[in-house]
Amino acid sequence: MIARSKNSLTSALSLAMTDHSLESSTVLKIGFLAPLSGKLSSWAEPGLNGSLIWRDRVNAAGGIKVGMRRYMVDLVPFDTKFQPELALAGVKKLINEDDVKFILMVGGNDFTEQVRRVVNQHRMLVATLLPSDLTPDAPTLVAPSEVHPIYNVTGVDWLKRNDPGLKTVAMCTQNDLHGLPSIATYRAAFEVAGIDLVAEHMFPVETTDFGAIVERLLTHDPDILCWDTAYEPFLHALTKEAYKRGFKGRLLSCTCDNYQDLVAQTSVEFMEGFVFQFPDFDDPKLGDSRINFEDANAFYAEFCQRFPNNWSAVSWEYASTLELWRMAVQRARTFEPFAVLAMMKFGGVGHHAFGEAMWWGDELFGIDNALVGHWPVVMIQDGKAHIQEFSSILQWWDRHKAVLIRHMRDLNLMWDQRTLAPFTPGLQA
Repeated sequence: MIARSKNSLTSALSLAMTDHSLESSTVLKIGFLAPLSGKLSSWAEPGLNGSLIWRDRVNAAGGIKVGMRRYMVDLVPFDTKFQPELALAGVKKLINEDDVKFILMVGGNDFTEQVRRVVNQHRMLVATLLPSDLTPDAPTLVAPSEVHPIYNVTGVDWLKRNDPGLKTVAMCTQNDLHGLPSIATYRAAFEVAGIDLVAEHMFPVETTDFGAIVERLLTHDPDILCWDTAYEPFLHALTKEAYKRGFKGRLLSCTCDNYQDLVAQTSVEFMEGFVFQFPDFDDPKLGDSRINFEDANAFYAEFCQRFPNNWSAVSWEYASTLELWRMAVQRARTFEPFAVLAMMKFGGVGHHAFGEAMWWGDELFGIDNALVGHWPVVMIQDGKAHIQEFSSILQWWDRHKAVLIRHMRDLNLMWDQRTLAPFTPGLQA
């Protein structure tokens, strides 16, 4: 019997390292519901790739121990193409056909009222990259890694402290559930910093011509151009248009994925001082003892080797969420959602990738399901991204929450302003 068990484990491990599909009664399946093609793929595909590294490492170490039993883990991806009907079909398939125990999502326009209703009906534990998805009517929806857009206040605060002569900003982004909460957050951060928002433009996601948009923003002669939370194709197009027009001020954005291409297509000088929120994981400051992402530098090296030119803001985030889930499953000795969620939130404190954090959000989201603490401020120097500091989101919030709430309400983004699906546990979709 012992020999057969070892052979079975070896066979499962071999399959886990080479194939996305593991067929065994001792496999825990995790759903990955996100746009894996189209304009948003840069916020999903790299995250799936990072999750595959996590999966392979966990399986190579013997899987996840749940009580007295060990399970291999597998990922089941579903491409939503950022289309609501596909997101709904995908969540039903992952739950009803694939029997997943946990679902990873980008969120936003994919987390529709219909998707929320299915999640609630099945009591499925789901992680989103957008805390603005959170509501009391989605008790098993959590944001344990990504705290978009709240961390954007730290970039504005750092920029003002280190370049106090900055007085004006012009901003634009796509008009959707990624762009709008970020607009509200940047408005609040600029107001608090005493930076005048002289122009703002929200464009449809179908936009392809960014020259006219940048031209209009530049007529106001801003000190800063802010791309808010524009998707990678939009951010690259906007930045190149600003370069063509000879912009000499500061650039600011939530993300700057694949910034090396922008350096190559513009210049080292033009990209110097570009401030955003997501580091490369080869940054020496990620070796700090307070960091909770195990051996971030080695993860980055393996990612770049296995998936060249694919590193992005989300490459590590889903893997970080999965590790929090794994630890909670092992402590709970079950993979049932509410028990795992209780262990995730035990004591109100969690181990965020960038340090100890609080389960927080009641005043902004109506529920404490976002893990919030410190976040890095990153700046491009000599063509390379470098962490400048780890800033406390909650310290900013304690001083200025009334300003942020006001701007969120102005755009009807507070949890009590949104249309909510009632929580009716136990029903089947």
